[in-house]
Amino acid sequence: MNRPVPLGRRSVAVLLLTSAVGVVAFGWPLLASARSALVGHATDAPWLFALLLPLLLAVVIAQISEGRTAGGGAPGLDAKSVALLGVLAAAGAALRPLGAGTAGLEPMFFLMVLSGRVLGPGFGFVLGSLSMFASALLTGGVGPWLPFQMLAMGWVCLGAGLLPGAATLRGRRELALLAGYGAVASLLYGTVMNLQGWPYIAGLSGSISFVPGDPLSANLVRFAAYCLTTSLGWDLPRAALTVVLCLSLGTPLLRALRRATRRAAFAAPAAFRPPEEPTDRVPPPSGSGGPA
Repeated sequence: MNRPVPLGRRSVAVLLLTSAVGVVAFGWPLLASARSALVGHATDAPWLFALLLPLLLAVVIAQISEGRTAGGGAPGLDAKSVALLGVLAAAGAALRPLGAGTAGLEPMFFLMVLSGRVLGPGFGFVLGSLSMFASALLTGGVGPWLPFQMLAMGWVCLGAGLLPGAATLRGRRELALLAGYGAVASLLYGTVMNLQGWPYIAGLSGSISFVPGDPLSANLVRFAAYCLTTSLGWDLPRAALTVVLCLSLGTPLLRALRRATRRAAFAAPAAFRPPEEPTDRVPPPSGSGGPA
């Protein structure tokens, strides 16, 4: 199965580095001691971790510069891949504002899941990150939380591309797999984004607020209570909408994406050949009095 943006060695290395920094950026408050300098500057920490943005950009650059090696390596982003990436990112950015202000309904999740499934983990990660960036520009949602949103959505799409049976699984079983993954990914996305903002919210009650330096188990209990009381009412509708859209619109969208991938022939190498000399020249008639 053709992958518009396969994961080459350089892309895998940059993606792993970005994901590792992202895990630290999301989870450092749970492991920092009460006397840590980071805890003392907790209000500045989101801006410090905005360094994720250049790392996310590095993933895209690595994909573009991957190139086809002489030994038949994986191609990077070419013109056709960039065009498809732009179309899908624009569609995702346009879908997000349709329901983001109503009970957490975000129809872009089903498009990201299905696109990552068809187009692969490399394309999916880049698509998820760029879609979230474009939607932030569209809605005015640019802030220190944006790199975290881009990374989390990139993980959602990357996971869809890593689901089993990409070349063989079709029909209702595939839709059920994607719907189940979409529901879990929607809930996990909300949970991870809660972890990003929870340590910096002041004025919470002691039972759900973050306490720097407390044991990890105690803070995790407070975090679970925080998610249940503040965001579960948003995460569940997001998951339900993703399931409904995957089951109702998944078949035609999967067909359209796979048809576009086949017709674009992303894996076909570009070859330039010199023009051939014409071979159908008509010889001059005999006795025409040519040069002596």
